Amino acid sequence: MSIVVSHLVKNYGTQIAVNDLSFSLEKGEIVGFLGPNGAGKSTTMKMITGSIEPDAGFIEVNGINMSKDPIAGKKGIGYLAESNPHYYDLYVKEYLQFVAEVHEIKEVQKQITKVIEQVGLGPEQHKKIGQLSKGYKQRVGLAAAIIHEPDVLILDEPTTGLDPNQIIEIRQLIKELGQNKTVLFSSHILQEVEAICGRVIIIHKGNLVANQPIHELNQNNSLEEVFRSLTGAISV
Repeated sequence: MSIVVSHLVKNYGTQIAVNDLSFSLEKGEIVGFLGPNGAGKSTTMKMITGSIEPDAGFIEVNGINMSKDPIAGKKGIGYLAESNPHYYDLYVKEYLQFVAEVHEIKEVQKQITKVIEQVGLGPEQHKKIGQLSKGYKQRVGLAAAIIHEPDVLILDEPTTGLDPNQIIEIRQLIKELGQNKTVLFSSHILQEVEAICGRVIIIHKGNLVANQPIHELNQNNSLEEVFRSLTGAISV
């Protein structure tokens, strides 16, 4: 398994953010990670990437225990956070060079050129990040997440701020990346999840409420109806 999450628990004071959560992903899977706001999705993703520590349970990425050897585990992960932080005063290429050197990539310029083309940053590559539109800032974040060619991608709302044409382009890129990588993909746009993912994991109030292939989950109802039913909005 590329990702193993076992009995994960995370509390913030008296609030239970993630409650005894377990699931796994195999290489070559693109899995949608769904839940309403406050369900624990971003917290779970941060724990998988080693950004925060769980209170209980364990996580393995590419067979590496993230608590015991987080640096080795992080080397195999590409992470696009929901907030997508950047150094706005750096130029696009300058920022990507910084990220590439952090990952100790050997052919830095070659890899920068490759990811710029992959994510469609070509027209904006000579600008400062602070001068870019929200959509192009998002592309910079995605380029930084894949520049070291990780085996596992954790993408938290990767199409935020993109226009419809850009969304289609990024969808296609994620599909291509998912052919030989493991992708955990969070989105509130359920049509997007249906277009990209083969399986969905749904959590609600920190608890696992579904973990099934999409074609099984929405046999009788749309994914939107199933989602709303499982998260307490409607009865199906």
